[in-house]
Amino acid sequence: MAARTGKPRKATKARKTARGKARASREELLHYYRKMLLIRRLEEKAGQMYGMGLIGGFCHLYIGQEAVVVGMLAAAGPEDTLITSYRDHAHMITCGMDPKGVLAELTGRRTGHSKGKGGSMHMFSREKNFFGGHAIVGAQVPIGTGIAFAHQYRDEKRVCLTFLGDGAANQGQIFEAFNMAALWELPVVYIIENNKYGMGTSIERATAGIDLYRRGAIYGIPGTQVDGMNVLTVKAAGDKAVAHCRAGKGPYILEMKTYRYRGHSMSDPAKYRTREEVAKVREQYDPIDYVRGLLIDGGHADEAALKEIDAEVKGVVAEAVEFAQNSPEPEPSELYTDVLVEA
Repeated sequence: MAARTGKPRKATKARKTARGKARASREELLHYYRKMLLIRRLEEKAGQMYGMGLIGGFCHLYIGQEAVVVGMLAAAGPEDTLITSYRDHAHMITCGMDPKGVLAELTGRRTGHSKGKGGSMHMFSREKNFFGGHAIVGAQVPIGTGIAFAHQYRDEKRVCLTFLGDGAANQGQIFEAFNMAALWELPVVYIIENNKYGMGTSIERATAGIDLYRRGAIYGIPGTQVDGMNVLTVKAAGDKAVAHCRAGKGPYILEMKTYRYRGHSMSDPAKYRTREEVAKVREQYDPIDYVRGLLIDGGHADEAALKEIDAEVKGVVAEAVEFAQNSPEPEPSELYTDVLVEA
């Protein structure tokens, strides 16, 4: 399903009025709009390519959740680090990894960010301080905590943004990581992307105590629940959390109330929720439409300018698709590279 990019709706304007405390400049709004639209278009294309058999293995799309990662990375500094789960394509794009390399990796090509060996869930970029997507549920949280420990040990004023889902929030290793982070006052922001469904199970059926931002209270970790469909509120909450960690005050938890429009993965028909539920969220809370409304209503851009951005983004995605399809597959010998590091 493509993003609705027509005339801003009354519902969108109502949301803007109700959530008018957060402010952004024209340049910031255009940056958010362009970045979220690039994520949306690339994910839509990835879904199409998966259906055509051009992408193998697992593929978890981020469509609907774009405001979370874009707002959080806007609050982070260039030297800060990030790590996430298997729903990771958007994080790569937002931190500046080349869309060509992302699609090349998705299609298993030699020019991919992991040389065609990682696929959808295992891409990394030391250059962009992205410590990867991780397939094991919740496994990235102890790793992100360890990265934060390294920042502290080296006396670096850096913060690790560690993303996880609402399903992962129930894993035992999450609480172990919270305890250690609080005990040692580590500079880590835990971003819980609560999209209401852990795989196919609603949070109400799987979680006793659905206010996930309170999960660190027993350890003294402050937390905030955030409208994750609004990039401005995400940015504002991210600013506060990152400043808290950078000041040496220890970890912080942000629960982002967000929503994914597609199933858990491309193999999930999402029959556990109604079409009406998904349509309502798209109609009233779509993060891209929200920023589009701010741009137009604020006189920052007109329809023609936004269409030009859309055409530019589609061009970037089309170029990435062509690059991926024309790139060679890795040689069998590539299986034996990057396995060991001699110390």
